Amino acid sequence: MSFTMHKMEKDSFLAIRDDVLKGWPSGAGLKFEDAFRVHAALPQKKIFSHVLHKADREKRVLLQPRAGVALVNEHIKLLKFLEEEADLLPTTIDAYTRQNQYKEAEEGIKKSLKAGYSLLNGFPAVNHGVAECRRVVESVDRPVQIRHGTPDARLLAEITLAAGFSAFEGGGISYNLPYAKSIPLEKSIRDWQYVDRLTGFYEENGVSVNREPFGPLSGTLIPPFVSHTVGIIEGLLALEQGVKSITLAYGQAGNIVQDIAAVLSLRELAHEYFKAAGFSDYYLTIAFHQWMGGFPENESKAHSVIALGGAVAALSHASKVIVKTPHEAMGIPTKEANLEGLRSTRQIVSMLADQHFPESKELADEIAIIKAEVRDVMTAVMDLGKGVVAAAARAFEAGVLDIPFAPSIYNRGKLLPVRDNTGAIRLLDKAFVPLSKNVYAFHRERIAEREKAEGRQAGFQMVIDDIYAVSKGRLVGRPK
Repeated sequence: MSFTMHKMEKDSFLAIRDDVLKGWPSGAGLKFEDAFRVHAALPQKKIFSHVLHKADREKRVLLQPRAGVALVNEHIKLLKFLEEEADLLPTTIDAYTRQNQYKEAEEGIKKSLKAGYSLLNGFPAVNHGVAECRRVVESVDRPVQIRHGTPDARLLAEITLAAGFSAFEGGGISYNLPYAKSIPLEKSIRDWQYVDRLTGFYEENGVSVNREPFGPLSGTLIPPFVSHTVGIIEGLLALEQGVKSITLAYGQAGNIVQDIAAVLSLRELAHEYFKAAGFSDYYLTIAFHQWMGGFPENESKAHSVIALGGAVAALSHASKVIVKTPHEAMGIPTKEANLEGLRSTRQIVSMLADQHFPESKELADEIAIIKAEVRDVMTAVMDLGKGVVAAAARAFEAGVLDIPFAPSIYNRGKLLPVRDNTGAIRLLDKAFVPLSKNVYAFHRERIAEREKAEGRQAGFQMVIDDIYAVSKGRLVGRPK
C-alpha cells in the first residue's frame, strides 16, 4: 500500500488564512503581492535555497549557528557579528512565540527594552511584525532562516515569509512530539500542512523558500532510522503541498561510522521514497546537527565535541552543519561563544574539504541496516492509513513509530535505545516498532558484545550512563 497524497485546495487554504492572520494584530492587511515583491528584490546571495543548492552541488559544507534575542536592533547586531564566519544565518524564535503566547512575548519585549538587554530566549517575530522583521533581512548579507520549535507555526510563517526570510524550519511531527505534551498529532500535522501550502503558494509565484523538518527530535539517543522515517514523512507532507527546496536533517549520535552511514543513507532513502510517491521537481539537501545532548562544562572539551561534529559533517558531505557553542552546558551562549563554535567548525571542515571517508564493510553494513530499518517501519506506516496524515498519527498511536524520551502523550515512549560497545546507538527494547527478526537480532548481538566487555547486563542504568557520558568525557557510559 502507498500513501494517498492530497494537496490543500487554494480556496480552503485562503479561507483558513483569514483566521490565521487574525491571531495577532501584526497579521492584519498582509498581502501576498507585497511579499512577492520583497522576495523578487532579494539578491541571490540572500536567497537560502540558491546558496544552499549551489554549495551542495559543489560538495561544500555550509555553516549555520543558532541565535536570537528579543530586540530588533540587538538581533541585527548579533547576526552581523556572526556572519563573519557563518554562511547561513538563523533567527531563533523565543519560547512564548513557540507556544503562540503573543501577549507574554509582548511583555517580554517591554521588559527587555526597559532592561536594555534580552529577557527572552529568542526573537519574537510575530510581535515585531513584517516591517521590523524585514529590517533584519535587509541588514545582513547572508540568507536567513527561521528556527524555532512551534507546533502551530502558521502565523509565524506568514509574518516571516512576508518579511523576506527565505527558509523555514520545522514539521508537524518533529515540532510537536519532542516539544509539547498534549497537542494532538493530527492537529499539528494539519497546521504544518498549511505552512507547506503557504510555501508552495510562494513557489507557484516564483519565490523559492527552503523547508527543513527538524531532524534531531528529542536529541537523546535517537536511532538513525527513527529520525530518518520522521524526516521522510515530513518531506512527503511538504512536497505534496508544493514545496520544491527540501532539507532533511540528522542529529549527531557520536559513533563516526554510524553517523556517516546515517547521512549517506538519509539522502538515498529520501530520494527513493520521494520518487516512489511521484515527486521529481524538488531539490534535496541534508543538514547535520552537531551533538544535541549534554556538553562538557570545560570549554576546551566542548570544542572537541564541536570539532567531531564538524568532521563528520565534512566526511559525509552534508550540505550544511548546524553549529553548537562551547557554552552549551552553561545556558544561552554569548555571541562570542557562538563565533568560537563557528571558528572551530570552520577549521575542521576546511581541513577535511579534500578528504574522503574510505569505503569499508563496516560502513556498508551500517548503511544496509539503517535502510532495512527504515523500510520495515515505512512499510508498516503506509499500511496504517490511506493518507500521510492519518498514517503518521496512527503509527505513533500504535507505537509503530516511537521517539525516545519525547514528552508527548501521543508518543508511546516505549522504544528504549542504548549504545553498543563502539558507541553506535542500538535498541535495547524495540517495543512495538515492527523491525524484522534479523534486524532486531543484529541489535541484540551488538548490545551483547558490550554486556560481555563491561561484565554487566544491559538495562536502564546503562541507558542513563549513556545519556550523561559525553558531558563526563566519554561516548559510551562505562561503569566506574
